[in-house]
Amino acid sequence: MEAANAQSIIGMGAYLVIMIIIGLWYARRSNADPEEYFLAKRGFGPWMAAISAEASDMSGWLLMGLPGVAYFTGYGEAFWTALGLFIGTWVNWALVAKRLRSYSQIADNAITLPEFFSKRYHDKRRVLLAAAALISLIFFSIYVGAQFLTFGKLFSYIFNANMVAMVILGAAIVMIYTLLGGFMAVGMTDLIQGILMVCALILVLIFAFFHAGGVSGISANLANFPRFTDFFGIATPEVSNGVQRTVNGVPLFGPGADYGFLTIVSTMAWGLGYFGMPQVLIRFMAVKKTSMIRSSRNIAVIWCFLAQTAAVLIGIIGRAFLAGQSDQLLSASGAENVFVILAVRFFPPILAGVVISGILAASMSSSDSYMLIVASSLANDIYKDIFKKKASDTEVMWVARLTMLTVTIFGIIIALSGNQSIFRVVSYAWAGLGAAFGPLVLFSLFWKRTTFPAAVAGMLTGGITVVLWKNVIAKAGGVFVVYELLPAFVLSCLVIWIVSLRTRKPSKEIEEEFEKAKTAEF
Repeated sequence: MEAANAQSIIGMGAYLVIMIIIGLWYARRSNADPEEYFLAKRGFGPWMAAISAEASDMSGWLLMGLPGVAYFTGYGEAFWTALGLFIGTWVNWALVAKRLRSYSQIADNAITLPEFFSKRYHDKRRVLLAAAALISLIFFSIYVGAQFLTFGKLFSYIFNANMVAMVILGAAIVMIYTLLGGFMAVGMTDLIQGILMVCALILVLIFAFFHAGGVSGISANLANFPRFTDFFGIATPEVSNGVQRTVNGVPLFGPGADYGFLTIVSTMAWGLGYFGMPQVLIRFMAVKKTSMIRSSRNIAVIWCFLAQTAAVLIGIIGRAFLAGQSDQLLSASGAENVFVILAVRFFPPILAGVVISGILAASMSSSDSYMLIVASSLANDIYKDIFKKKASDTEVMWVARLTMLTVTIFGIIIALSGNQSIFRVVSYAWAGLGAAFGPLVLFSLFWKRTTFPAAVAGMLTGGITVVLWKNVIAKAGGVFVVYELLPAFVLSCLVIWIVSLRTRKPSKEIEEEFEKAKTAEF
């Protein structure tokens, strides 16, 4: 093993050891009961709620996927995606956070999103529970797979190691400390990881800016790539078998293409996904006091702006600095290594290991949240509420741990399935969760007339439409080539509205709970 690699391992290894120690530290406290394990007894302060929400949301996509898109095709898709997510972050915290925190406690102290849906509509047959848990299992397994893919790409590049072995290693590390520590461990590690992520991004961006020659040097280099810096256009690399062609080390581009209004709206629709992201919504439910939410919102919005701006600019400046210098960046998938390559070039090996740990932080903070959410849905919402109502707390937590193991195995399979683009894998899972849960969250919190049949119909419509649009309808081309989240979200909203008006209005008890949630403070 080369000395540089050994030093990088030391830097990354120290970080991983700290994360596992945190899991062990919280293990005894978190194992007290399911509410502690799954929701930390609603004990998150402003900083933990805000940064853990954003860190768990952004994942390895932020440090690899988003810079990779910017590196390969320029500002177009990367900028509008980031803008949509930024707006979605602000609106979600401003509109949903406080109401969901209060309503989840009024709804018989619901501690998971599926449980909130069920108790909000007094679903005695647990239909909503089962549907929400199944949707969570499907799309979160895809999400977890994307994070394990991040581990594999990172470790195999840094250490020239076997991809399969590195995916399994990363999965094992995340599973260990999530199994041990529960939601409080997840929240604390996400807080640390969120800070590390944004620091790593800003540090690499600063070094890249100066190494690339500042504004003048970057502008001169990018001028050779048609429409690369056009916000209303997109660069079109000339590719052969998915690999960009080069002449004497210079990457070749076509004339570029327009990024039209429909495409921009479709790309910005990423922001709609926030309303249905359980890993974010569960942080709203875990905030200690509703009065803390304003502070959390400000912290989250600032973090989001800094992180996404840095991620996009790293991809753009990376193209100016690295174009023609690395064959590993000549495909859409390979371009996702731009952050890693810059970190290795700019910093001494042991410091590079610490900086690259930002990617580990992103992936771990997301995958631990996804695994815990799926485990809570199946153990608390399905096993206990449907199959064995008298199950003990210990039994519920063992079912949760077995569920995590199962999701980990599925995630490894997805990571090794052949789709090598983190950005594309995440976009599909994001659409599925956003369309299935997002409209229902909004209608549940803000429209008293929403009915139980409409809730079921809207949830299923959103999830099914994403699958059909992605795999069938979009292949028709033309106006149908839009991000599947947009049409699925709109259709789900329409179904909830129409079915609600055509079915019996909610009971007086449900309406009273709704009115109480509008003004409640905890």
